[in-house]
Amino acid sequence: MAEIIHSKKALAVNPLKVSQTIGASLVFLGLNRSLPLMHGSQGCTAFGKVFFVRHFREPIPLQTTAMDQVSSIMGADENVIEALRTLSDKSKPDIIGLVTTGLSETQGCDIRRSVREFRAAHPEFDHVAVVPVNTPDYVGCLESGYALAIESLIETLVPESQIAGKRPKQVNVLASAMLTPGDIEAIKEWVEAFGLRAIVVPDVGDSLDGHLVEAETSSLTIGGTPRTEIEIMGESTATLVIGPSLNKAANILQARTGVPDYRFNGLMGLDDCDAFTQALAEISGQPVPARIERQRAQLQDAMVDCHFMIGFVRVALAADPDLLGMQVRFLTSMGAEIVSAVTTHKHESLAALPVARVIVGDLEDMEKEARAADAQLVIANSHAAETAQRLGLPLLRAGFPQYDFVGGYARTWVGYRGTRQTLFDLANLMLGQHHDLEPYKSIYWGDDRDDLGVGKPNVISSSAVGLVH
Repeated sequence: MAEIIHSKKALAVNPLKVSQTIGASLVFLGLNRSLPLMHGSQGCTAFGKVFFVRHFREPIPLQTTAMDQVSSIMGADENVIEALRTLSDKSKPDIIGLVTTGLSETQGCDIRRSVREFRAAHPEFDHVAVVPVNTPDYVGCLESGYALAIESLIETLVPESQIAGKRPKQVNVLASAMLTPGDIEAIKEWVEAFGLRAIVVPDVGDSLDGHLVEAETSSLTIGGTPRTEIEIMGESTATLVIGPSLNKAANILQARTGVPDYRFNGLMGLDDCDAFTQALAEISGQPVPARIERQRAQLQDAMVDCHFMIGFVRVALAADPDLLGMQVRFLTSMGAEIVSAVTTHKHESLAALPVARVIVGDLEDMEKEARAADAQLVIANSHAAETAQRLGLPLLRAGFPQYDFVGGYARTWVGYRGTRQTLFDLANLMLGQHHDLEPYKSIYWGDDRDDLGVGKPNVISSSAVGLVH
């Protein structure tokens, strides 16, 4: 059992966490013809947009209610109603995700009341779904805001029903914030290998992994999970829940639809991947495909190849709870030692991790522990680049954001193949840390050099070495 320790510092030094508002907006960026609307100042939205653009290197549709000094004091309900009306009229989205910021939460807004007033004033836009999410950015982290958005999305769009299994080949996938677009693509292929069709919520693999279209710009998301798919989640035969942060969302979905679920803390490492594969075999009633068996064998071979480089390696980790937990379980299963585990938000799943303690803190906390324990490797997001440089250690970038590494957002971590590639990357990083030693020079080798620059051995008498003729 891990001890959860809250950092007692008066301020964050080299912050690790990203706000709940960003996490909630990420969910809506994974839905088709969707538009995140931040209820706050223009600066709040601009800052979030910079984060997304630098990480995904894609155009990001993001709107704001543009609160100013007057509306911050006198009330900004009119800003919300007018923003919803304007966006519904001009952009014609299927879904608007209305998320709050620290400014609007401090001001005391009631966004659900504002949505009701919008519905009463503009019934002509009843076909536009509005999903309100309270995400104050002074608590929680990206992962918790992401989870809150999925909970609200299910409550708003999934109707109550008791027709689970009507579509026997359809499964729901609730995808954690720790999953990259590459991970989502791998999971969909995994599910399809068993003859099943996945409704992934949200599907950032389809919406944020590259689109080339004729239009120069789009005011809405391109790709992602369609609204019509979300509305039929109650007809699926099962729900696959990936990440403990989505347990509450899974409870809500199960209560509304009766669809049974399978829950996974992660999909990295042999045990996790085997559990997911077995669940798909049970749901589909099909045997494990030969190519999945082959991928498993390849992972086992990679584990044998890499265990000499990874075993007993001292690792410092910093990430949101779901990602931290998945990495800790995977690394410890390979024999690595976690000398520092720092996260952004307390979650009950952290207590079960096989480490002595987990600190809810920042990158300075990780740096101090890593230096004291003589760590050999750092795993964190791009904010830890200078930390790793000061420590003189290699950095494996994981999590959000990654703004100094092209393609980090598209990397596949999960599944047999993703785990295998991670093993190779970890092993190569450790091999790169091994510096060549100076060649040993015997005391019996002379300093005289021949024409080729090669030293000649000293002539040593037999008595000098204790030989008796």
